[in-house]
Amino acid sequence: MANLIVTGCAGFIGSTLVDRLLADGHQVTGVDNFSTGQRRFLEGALAHQNFKLVEIDLLDLDALKLAFAGGEAVFHLSANADVRFGTEHPRKDLEQNTIATYNVLEAMRKNGIKKIAFSSTGSVYGEAEVVPTPEDGPFPIQTSLYGASKAAGEGLIAAYCEGFGFQSWIFRFVSILGERYTHGHVFDFYQKLKADPSRLPVLGNGRQRKSYLYVQDCIDAILLAMEKATDKVNIFNLGVDGYCEVNDSIGWICEELGVKPQLEYSGGDRGWIGDNPFIFLETKKIQSLGWKPKFGIRDGVIKTVEYLRENEWVFEARD
Repeated sequence: MANLIVTGCAGFIGSTLVDRLLADGHQVTGVDNFSTGQRRFLEGALAHQNFKLVEIDLLDLDALKLAFAGGEAVFHLSANADVRFGTEHPRKDLEQNTIATYNVLEAMRKNGIKKIAFSSTGSVYGEAEVVPTPEDGPFPIQTSLYGASKAAGEGLIAAYCEGFGFQSWIFRFVSILGERYTHGHVFDFYQKLKADPSRLPVLGNGRQRKSYLYVQDCIDAILLAMEKATDKVNIFNLGVDGYCEVNDSIGWICEELGVKPQLEYSGGDRGWIGDNPFIFLETKKIQSLGWKPKFGIRDGVIKTVEYLRENEWVFEARD
C-alpha cells in the first residue's frame, strides 16, 4: 500500500482515479478547491477509511507543503481545462496550470516526494505537421494558451527531474469521455438539445477531426505506465487508433437522445481561437507496454450521454 496524493481529486478524471487507487488498496490524499470539482463525485471516497480530503487552493504553497506530508507519489490532475475561453482570461491558464504545477513540485521537494504523474494534453503539439503525432514529433508553435501553459508545466517537471532527482510520467491526452464528464462537446451538445431538440448550433463546419478516449482506459494507461516505464522523464500520448468528425459525434448523440435537430454551423474549419481542426495522436509507445483501449470513440460518446441522462444535476452544478 502506497500513500498517494491526487490533485484535482473532485474532478472528472481525478475522482475516477481516486476510486481506482482506493480499490487497489492505497492510502489516498485528495486535494481540491472545488472551483470546478464536484463533492458528489467523492461520495464513495469520503466513506472510505483510506481517503483524506484536503480542501485548499494549489496557489497556496504553504498549505500545499503541509498537505503533501507523508506522500510517496503525486498524480497532478488539477488544471483549468477551459481551452475554448482561454483568450478571455489569459492569466487563469498561467496560474492554474503553470504556477500551480510549480507549487506542486515545490511541495514535493519540501516533503522528499520524487514521483509525479502529470496530465498534459495533445494540445501541446499545436497544429502538428505529422499526423498521427508521435511523442518525439516536431514541437510546434503553440496555438492555445491552455497548450502553452501545459507545455510550460512539462518543462518545469523535466527540469525538476534533472535538478532534484525526480521521476515523472507525463501524459498527453486526447479529450477524455465517460462517467462524471462535466465539460466539452458532448456536455455542450446535450445541454443545447435538452433546451431545444429542434436545432443545434455547431461551432465551425462540423468537419473538425478529433480523437477521444474513455476515462477508464485512460486510467489503465496511467497506472500501467507508472508500473513499467522507468526513465527519468517518461512521456506518453494517450488516445485511440482513430478519430471522428464532430458531425459523427453529433450523429451518435442525436441517435442516443432520439432527436433530429437542424444543424446550424458557425462556419470555418475551427470552432474558436486555438482550436486544432485535426487531433490524432500516435499511441504505439503506450501500447508497447501492453496497453490497449477497451472502448472506441463511439462507445465513449454513448457512455457519456448515458451518464448525463442519468445525472442531469451536473448541468446545474456547472452553471
